[in-house]
Amino acid sequence: MRYKVLTVDDSKTVRIIVKKAFKGYDCEIIEAANGVEGLAAASKETPDLILLDITMPVMDGVEMLTKLKSDPALKGIPVIMLTAEGGRDNVLKIAKIGVRDYIVKPFKEEVLVEKCGRIIDLKPLTEGPQKAKSIFDPATLLVVEDKPAIIQQIQEGLKHTPWKIHGVNTTGEGIDFCSKNTPDLIIISLSLPEEAAFTLFRLIRQNVKTKYTPIFALVVKTEAAAQAQAQQVGFSYIITKPIEISEMESKIAKAMNLDTSQRYFAVDGDVFVMRLPENCSQSVVGEVTNYLKPKVAGAVDSGIVKAVIDLHELKSLNMAVIKLLIQAMQTCKDLALQFTLVGNPQIVSECKGFEDTRTWTFHDSIADAKASFSRSAQPAGAA
Repeated sequence: MRYKVLTVDDSKTVRIIVKKAFKGYDCEIIEAANGVEGLAAASKETPDLILLDITMPVMDGVEMLTKLKSDPALKGIPVIMLTAEGGRDNVLKIAKIGVRDYIVKPFKEEVLVEKCGRIIDLKPLTEGPQKAKSIFDPATLLVVEDKPAIIQQIQEGLKHTPWKIHGVNTTGEGIDFCSKNTPDLIIISLSLPEEAAFTLFRLIRQNVKTKYTPIFALVVKTEAAAQAQAQQVGFSYIITKPIEISEMESKIAKAMNLDTSQRYFAVDGDVFVMRLPENCSQSVVGEVTNYLKPKVAGAVDSGIVKAVIDLHELKSLNMAVIKLLIQAMQTCKDLALQFTLVGNPQIVSECKGFEDTRTWTFHDSIADAKASFSRSAQPAGAA
């Protein structure tokens, strides 16, 4: 939804400053130079918010506000008064007419945006079609945790990602960081003293810049009451200690709406490759399953007829992985895609122990697998 903000001020400079302040947000700025023009613009445009100067020629802000509040069609529009330092008392006097807030000139743009953001749901403006963010794109994460060892564990566990992890120990440091930066995701430990985590959560949500930033709660697994409170308050996800880094990474990617498919699917020359990682947790299986059919169909649409299912990094099998592999093979068959498998000695050995996998054959490398297509036109992975 694009909001309309009407700024009524006889100073062109102030109107320019207002317009500049909202440049990065999805809202339309309408201008008027006095109360008469302001009333006309309000009737025509029905703005979601009015920024109203007090001292103006033709019709001042007090008269316009009075007329506005006496009009049944316009009286519900929230108004923020703009006043010079000497006019502060006047604002207090007319507050009973009906103003939501006031701002003293000269004002900072961030103060204006912050006060307006309390009334209308300001959202950052994106230029043109938004490019889907990938798991390989850089991002800034803030961790607020009073135990340095936990911060270090998160930084160490996620060091293979392009994400920059900033760790701070207090809520004050967290607030200071957010005032200077806009993190893509914030992790707050519920172990901070005196419910500081919940205070920080509310402050972050009140800041226009971080209003929509995903916020994770970090809590000991057995502290059910704290987890329930975090869910009730509105934390995006709960991460429990001891931390399972791969699970946390998956939740972070999901919260930031990142495309993780490139981790598992690629095109190598004229061959489509599906690759499973070393640790194939339940969340990884879920991710790969969600991408599987559209990715294979996309490869076929682009003219690819050969696929390699690469398991050479995989440490061990389990039923969820086996089920995923069977689904992948069936998808290839359904779309008439030749496919073959690449494995390692451990996986080859484990396959012998399952009824569904004992007849699977493997190649030692991607190169061997690709070469096999030229030797046989038949699927090589399954009996």
